[in-house]
Parts: sequence; structure tokens; C-alpha cells
Amino acid sequence: MTYFNAFWVGGLLCAIAQVLIDKTTLTPARILVLYVCLGVFLTAFGIYTPIVEYAGAGATVPIMGFGYSLCNGVKEAVMKQGFLGIFTGGVTATAAGITAAVLFGYLYALIFKPKEK
Repeated sequence: MTYFNAFWVGGLLCAIAQVLIDKTTLTPARILVLYVCLGVFLTAFGIYTPIVEYAGAGATVPIMGFGYSLCNGVKEAVMKQGFLGIFTGGVTATAAGITAAVLFGYLYALIFKPKEK
């Protein structure tokens, strides 16, 4: 049942984003920012954590999970470091994901050459 819950919650989040792309004038970049901010706000108000506990990777793998990780990192860092944790916690908590994105983006740029439009 865990896999099914992850599948339908993650699929629902992706389907909502696809509807936003198709039916509104929002660009994919704006929807990405919207999802990250929504993940932060829902986590800050205690709404997203039960969703993560229910759906697991279905809620943490989509981009809203990045906002969830940012918010939790800031919370933990503020508890340990105080005010300075506001600035360091989010980056510390998401360092592995950021590193992977930069590394794979760089490798992709090396392997494939852009074409003129």
C-alpha cells in the first residue's frame, strides 16, 4: 500500500502542475517556484508533514519536497544555532540535492551540444 500511496500522491502533484501549464499562462519556471514556496508554507504550518508521512517518496521527490526539506533544515538550524540558522539551515539540508543538480547539469552540458533555433 505504501507504493500505491506514493504513486497516487506524487501523480496528483504532477497532474496539478500539468493542468496549470496547460490551462493557465503560467510558465513552467513560475510553477516550479510556486511549488517550492507552497512546500515551504505547507511545512511551516504543519500541513505537509502528515502528507509526507502518508505518501513517503510521493511527497518528498516532487519539487514540493524540496521546499519541505528547506523548511525543515531551517527549523533544525534555528534550534541549534539561533538566528544564524535562518541563513544556513536550508542550504545545509538540501546540499546533496543541489550538488547533484549542478553535477548532472554540468555532465549533461559536456555530453550534449546545444543547437541553434
